[in-house]
Amino acid sequence: MTRDYTPISCELYSEYELAIMRGRTLKVRWKDRYGMDRVERLKPSNLRTRNHGEFMIARNHLGQSRVLRLDRIVEVQERGQA
Repeated sequence: MTRDYTPISCELYSEYELAIMRGRTLKVRWKDRYGMDRVERLKPSNLRTRNHGEFMIARNHLGQSRVLRLDRIVEVQERGQA
């Protein structure tokens, strides 16, 4: 399923880990599995590796779960950033 995964930088992975540890809410823009742009404010709770890919586990403001493949994330802003 994720054989085409492109690893992200260790620096970016560390930034996601810090956001989780600090309980930050992030504005995340990513491409879904169909290539469509998605944007949501998400609170990440964990990072996982599965099927040769890395994923962010998060919840939106409605409490809905999101699982994002890290190499499909296009842009991330912390809440309050311009």
